[in-house]
Amino acid sequence: MPLPVRWRYKLDRWRVAVAGMFRSQRTPPRPRLCPACGTLVGAASSRCHQCGASMTFSMAAAGRSLGRFLPATSPVTYAVLTLCSLLYVVSLLATMRRSGFQAPSGGLGAIFGLGGIDSFILERMGASLPLPYDIAQPWRLVTAVFLHASLLHIGFNMWILMDLGPILEELYGSARFFFMFTVTGIAGYVASSVAGHFSVGASGALLGMIGVLLALTTSRQSVGMRMLRSQLLYWLVYIAVTGFLLPGVDNYAHIGGFVSGFLLGKLMIDRPPADLSERRRANALGWVAGFAVLASFAFMLLSYFAAPVVGG
Repeated sequence: MPLPVRWRYKLDRWRVAVAGMFRSQRTPPRPRLCPACGTLVGAASSRCHQCGASMTFSMAAAGRSLGRFLPATSPVTYAVLTLCSLLYVVSLLATMRRSGFQAPSGGLGAIFGLGGIDSFILERMGASLPLPYDIAQPWRLVTAVFLHASLLHIGFNMWILMDLGPILEELYGSARFFFMFTVTGIAGYVASSVAGHFSVGASGALLGMIGVLLALTTSRQSVGMRMLRSQLLYWLVYIAVTGFLLPGVDNYAHIGGFVSGFLLGKLMIDRPPADLSERRRANALGWVAGFAVLASFAFMLLSYFAAPVVGG
């Protein structure tokens, strides 16, 4: 008498399970998606037949892996905001540990000095120094971009960053935006170092972003571009006036960042990468900037822990 269908099904499953305990069954390999262009690639292929990217490791694959930890929109802008905020908190805690909490003086000092960072702490954490020192320690030209000297300083700079950053990042793409931000920040501190200044802050890079936008609007005469150009010129006048009236503002860093940003705005295409070759070039620029920032902070940490603590 034949077994019922349900029993035969259970016996077949039991036989397969028992057989699997004594021998391993390999599942057939499945096709994969190229991390660079998204093309379906054979399971045994080591490179994409469409763009030639490596299926084991590539900059595009690494970039996508890192992108999982960042916001979907304007990831570089938020990453810069986070890094500047974290470094400010660390420098503030280091200042309080070194000299304790000191209330700012009355008048304008109560506003500008609120949350002020000790200059010794800023120097150890990578502030830009006059030219002979920045030649010996060029990583300071990068680390100084992400440091800030007071609560008002970082608040004003991060406000401008969140106002301009998402616009430029959407326009140029995240990789090229990060490259422009880093390069203009470095250019600003080169000018500041030549002038013999001790300086920190992202304002040079932010003036660079204004320079990029102004270069973009000068070649277009639509109503929207004219309105944006007028707003940018208003920002420049306001920053110039405050730079000359307020003490401690590094106008040389502003000028260096703005000029370099204007030049980059004239040289770079004002749209996201359109094809594979443009994506490759943009990703290469973004990785160059990323490696420069990582290497600069690595050198800063080596210098920070190697130097003896004085006066603490």
